[in-house]
Amino acid sequence: MRALAVVLLLVGTGVALASSFSRGSSDPYAFELVEREVKQGYGTTILVRLVDERTGKVVPDAVLFISRIDMSPHGMAAMTAPLELQADTMPGYYRFETDLSMEGAWALTLAAKIPGHPNPIQRRLVLQAVP
Repeated sequence: MRALAVVLLLVGTGVALASSFSRGSSDPYAFELVEREVKQGYGTTILVRLVDERTGKVVPDAVLFISRIDMSPHGMAAMTAPLELQADTMPGYYRFETDLSMEGAWALTLAAKIPGHPNPIQRRLVLQAVP
């Protein structure tokens, strides 16, 4: 009887772990930097695409509602830069203009709502500003 209880406990734990892992992997969308290095200075352009990792195809029609760029990779999250979404003619691609006043690593945080997907997605990408 005790052995049966242990087996049931182990099976239940395995099912719970499997379902928690599948929930974590159920979000197949990713923002990707087209170029990881950008020119430091004023009028810098950053191009990002939103990809469905299951198919490798870009995802059109997502609505970005959060965008921020800061130097948090260097421990300076308060050091931000203006970030403006520009019109882009390629569906699934997002072009930003910014003024990166310092060289180094910058974190680009984006959040978007994807049509047909129940939850918004949020990602943080790190890029390098070079002279």
